[in-house]
Amino acid sequence: MLFTSLNSENAVDYHYDKFPPASLDYPRLLVQLVKATDALARYDQMLKNMHNSEILLAPLRNQEAVISSRMEGTVSTIDEILKYEADYDEDITENSNTRSEVIETLLYQRALKNAQQAMLTGQPLSQYLIRAAHERLLSFGRGAAKSPGKFKTEQNYLADRARRNILFVPISPERLQEGMDKLFHYIQTSDDISLIKAAISHVEFEALHPFKDGNGRIGRMIITLLLWSSNVISAPHFYISGYFEEHKDAYIDIMRAVSEKDDWTSWCVFFLEAVEKQAIRNLQIAESISALYENMKQEFSTVLASKWSVNALDFVFTQPVFRNNKFTNNSGIPASTAARFVRVLQEKGMLHPIEEASGRRPALYAFEPLLELVRV
Repeated sequence: MLFTSLNSENAVDYHYDKFPPASLDYPRLLVQLVKATDALARYDQMLKNMHNSEILLAPLRNQEAVISSRMEGTVSTIDEILKYEADYDEDITENSNTRSEVIETLLYQRALKNAQQAMLTGQPLSQYLIRAAHERLLSFGRGAAKSPGKFKTEQNYLADRARRNILFVPISPERLQEGMDKLFHYIQTSDDISLIKAAISHVEFEALHPFKDGNGRIGRMIITLLLWSSNVISAPHFYISGYFEEHKDAYIDIMRAVSEKDDWTSWCVFFLEAVEKQAIRNLQIAESISALYENMKQEFSTVLASKWSVNALDFVFTQPVFRNNKFTNNSGIPASTAARFVRVLQEKGMLHPIEEASGRRPALYAFEPLLELVRV
């Protein structure tokens, strides 16, 4: 992409030959490191204590996909994501009824999920895994023309397009492979504290900006995968994009200061604060979902008066927007009982009809109490 139409006067260039940092001011980091570690541990323990952690994780994954994609200008909603999943199977396909932004958000969600699954089967966090995730992320739609799974061959940059200013010039394509090798050598061999390693790895990946598109989403994905592979979290389900989006200007400015001023410590302080605040927020959401689940467990039991009431409850918590036939076929409840459940739950106002049945197309329902907690 050419620079000619944008102002590069105040652009910051990549920090050649200054990674990894020679030193960090650990006294400045210590208090925030303790706060971040404690908040993350409490969030992780909450997930461990859930009898069915998928009840919490499904809505949190959708939140992350929506927010992380929104940071790159791809605007979709959780309702749109869930409606698509209600209508289509696991494989994502393009269709004329779905906005491209929704498809792109779903591709991020699946790319993260596939990377997690690959690591569960023994694959390390590596350049190969990251390129595979990128290929999945940009597998079709607008991303398909942006070299999915391949490192950049032309100079790219980060710009404030509204003001027509170049903010940052990443590493040159000629030195990219050297930079990626250094990054993953650091990830695999450094003795830095895991949260510090995640902070430094994330900012370095963003500074390398190795792909033509999708760098931000992949870079935030690396945070989760690195914390998980380092055993900081017991499962790969800590998502940080909400804090970064809320403080996007500071996020960009402090990352630029790493290259401009060799100020790695200020970035690490910001990152650790992001981990602490996001962990607290995620814990609050998780606790709200858990409290709603316990409350609804009693209500479903009373209203449905059936041994299958928990099956129905678990289904609507993990798939809060669904077609009637999927509830009948996939909830593990006998068909006649499932049909009665839907009628009763709708009559009691616990299910909200989005679309009435039409011809061979089953009705579409939403479990609004959960959606109200997780919309962003």
